[in-house]
Amino acid sequence: MKTFVYSSLLLILFWSCSNKNNSAITEDKPFTNDLINETSPYLLQHAYNPVDWKAWNSKSLQLAQEKNKLIIISVGYSACHWCHVMEEESFENDSVAKLMNNNFINIKVDREERPDVDQIYMNAVQLMTGSGGWPLNCIALPDGRPVFGGTYFTKTQWTKILEDMSDLYKNDPDKVIAYAEKLTQGVKNSDLITLNKEGVQFTTETLKRMKESWMPTLDFKDGGQKNAPKFPMPTNLDYLFRSSFQNDDLELQNFVELTLTKMANGGIYDQIGGGFSRYSVDERWHVPHFEKMLYDNAQLVSLYSKVYQQTGNEAFKTVIIETLNFIEHELTNDEGAFYSSIDADSVTKDGELEEGVFYTWTKEELQSILGNDFDLFKSYYNVNAKGKWENNHYILFKTQTDEEFIKSNSITLVDLNTKVSDWKSKLLKVRASRKHPRTDDKVLTSWNAMMLKAYIDAYRVLGDQQYLNRAIKNANFIKKKQLSKDGSLFHNYKNGVSTIDGFSEDYAHTIAAFIDLYQVTLNEDWLQLANEIMTYTIAHFFDKDNGMFYFTSDTETNLITRKIEVYDNVIPSSNSVLAHNLFKLSHYYSNKSYDDKAKQMLSNMVSDINKSPSAYSNWLNLYLNYSNPYYEVAISGSNAREKIKQLNNHYVPNILVAGATQESEIPIMKNRFIDDDTYIYVCVNGTCKLPVLEIEKAVNQLLK
Repeated sequence: MKTFVYSSLLLILFWSCSNKNNSAITEDKPFTNDLINETSPYLLQHAYNPVDWKAWNSKSLQLAQEKNKLIIISVGYSACHWCHVMEEESFENDSVAKLMNNNFINIKVDREERPDVDQIYMNAVQLMTGSGGWPLNCIALPDGRPVFGGTYFTKTQWTKILEDMSDLYKNDPDKVIAYAEKLTQGVKNSDLITLNKEGVQFTTETLKRMKESWMPTLDFKDGGQKNAPKFPMPTNLDYLFRSSFQNDDLELQNFVELTLTKMANGGIYDQIGGGFSRYSVDERWHVPHFEKMLYDNAQLVSLYSKVYQQTGNEAFKTVIIETLNFIEHELTNDEGAFYSSIDADSVTKDGELEEGVFYTWTKEELQSILGNDFDLFKSYYNVNAKGKWENNHYILFKTQTDEEFIKSNSITLVDLNTKVSDWKSKLLKVRASRKHPRTDDKVLTSWNAMMLKAYIDAYRVLGDQQYLNRAIKNANFIKKKQLSKDGSLFHNYKNGVSTIDGFSEDYAHTIAAFIDLYQVTLNEDWLQLANEIMTYTIAHFFDKDNGMFYFTSDTETNLITRKIEVYDNVIPSSNSVLAHNLFKLSHYYSNKSYDDKAKQMLSNMVSDINKSPSAYSNWLNLYLNYSNPYYEVAISGSNAREKIKQLNNHYVPNILVAGATQESEIPIMKNRFIDDDTYIYVCVNGTCKLPVLEIEKAVNQLLK
């Protein structure tokens, strides 16, 4: 990977603060811009701005070229606090709007609807400034090539930028164009992946070296990565937990359990209503940025399910149940689809938008609601100097496990659980009377697939049939509403309409979820569908030159380049998920081409993984499949589903589960069915052990 930093234009555009008086718009907003025709809640929030916003589409881009105007590409999302701040300060201001409308074509982008656009211009801003974030504001040539960018700007700063960029383009366009050419080339080169033609050996020794380089960055006191802000990073924790299990690394296992305990006890977790906020601004997981994202909660349900499966920690089980209750009641529609997020801000009693007001409490409120129980409650949830936030409000968080708390407070665990349940019920009732934060009710295929997978993981370990029913309902929604007959997927859905073609992340996570759904239902239609979608993905996203997948389909024509996503961030990269899918499907269908592709993709990434293992944790999960034994477990017979339920009592991450209750034509199951009994076949590297009838014997074969 190459890193470019472009600062010359920033020096040209350096401004001094000014004190211009711009009149704020009135409450009456008769003007509406083109965003009024969109379905994204974030875009609709800007439909009444005096800025003549347009959506990202061919018509808007063509207009910029016809008028030879620079483009402002402003990217945000519904739950973004600072996006709302910049809107209030600048985009709702008549004077700022006049500058923007007279000199630019203004395009608003919902980054969750158009992650492809966000990727390109975020990359450009990172090259220019060394950092990025949202709101993302980029200025581009009429053909879309970026020339300037940053994140949040004050009104004074933004006004100066608009004036300077407009003047520069009018008076010295060649300088702007030359810089755009250089920056665009940097964007194109920033994620170049080369085909690794050397034979790579995937070894446990390499993994050990990478672990040693990773360990100093881990916080063994409060969990997670060192320093603040702290993001949960479920993909990292999932890999570390799996690695600890397969390598008998008790230190690493304890670290993951510590992290999950600290998060579950922290303010990042909604102690009253369940579900996780996006990140914590401090090292203790106490003060969250209060937005709740579907993708975070989906992945954390999966992670807590796996760790509960291995440890039996009841606190983790509670997190799973409460988080899924939150998803059911606040982020699920009647079709079984899942909404995207809940805003950090909500309206105060004074009618002002304020972050966290929905979730926090004053001491007086709590005393009034809880009465005689307040003293015990304040000890349990730290309604004291530790838990105090701002404006005399408290964020509930725990600093003791329940076992520790009962010892120091002379109460039984049964009585404590009863009281905690009663406290939550009372506070939820009061909280329900508050103005609820805004919900971004658009539906995204990739995030829905992650939530579908979370329900499957929870079903595996808790056995609750309702979880499986919700998973199947969501899978049918994706199949009927988001999947076309040719195997292509849509990315978004709102009010019965899907308008944006799917990205590689949609294909990757849908395939992964359908494979998992097959594993618990043994309905081969889901596996076949996963294979068909993979066929389409290869045809339209695969780059034969380097063996990786583009983020956008070959049908997309409005972008200045096609990006390849490889970093495993809060969400694992589409390429790492697709490589996992190819690996699994190669086993199910005895497809050597799939296996070759998966191995080549991992080989391409080995050099980068060695340099920064924490940035490629989902790739490392795939690496484990090659460096350590990886088993196929095929269960064939009339009682196969029950046997799989028994198998799910065990945390065994290095297995591929297949099953059938009758004759099957899937290669991994072919010729294995016997009428009179249910046999379990454990195979590794093309060699099978003797079939057995009991799950415990099969597990022993796996763990030897």
